[in-house]
Amino acid sequence: MKIRQAMIEDLKTVAAVEARCFPEAEAATEKDFVSRLTVYPNHFWLLYDDERLVSFVNGMVTDEPDLSDEMYERAEMHDEKGKWQMIFGVNTLPEYRRRGYAGLLLKQVIADSKAQGRMGIVLTCKDKLIQYYAKFGFINEGVSKSVHGNVVWYQMRLRLENFV
Repeated sequence: MKIRQAMIEDLKTVAAVEARCFPEAEAATEKDFVSRLTVYPNHFWLLYDDERLVSFVNGMVTDEPDLSDEMYERAEMHDEKGKWQMIFGVNTLPEYRRRGYAGLLLKQVIADSKAQGRMGIVLTCKDKLIQYYAKFGFINEGVSKSVHGNVVWYQMRLRLENFV
């Protein structure tokens, strides 16, 4: 297994994995990924099994403390000096789930965010994943204002000053 940052050349592969991991109403499109990979490719963590992309995490950095739906569509809101690492997606191909791969990536995102001096990491998830993210130190802040994909999301926050 190998973790690396993304490049624009990863566009088709990233979009294909996203399409397998999220329902159409929630999945980022190839067009979304073009702007994300152009503006903040170093905030994509890709996990490969030999030559196959099996899992990835991505999101922008901002001074905004809460994840908003606008961020998904406006890559230009990224601020490399921002305090908060947002996570838009934690994707693992269905046949590779329950092997700890997403956890490896989350640990890398946490380590990198801490090394970059971020205050913390923010993501939203469905209720069935609250306990999963809590294992990494994320705290449930309740129902998010996000209505992305017409789903109820819960905002989770990991404060890195409290993280050992």
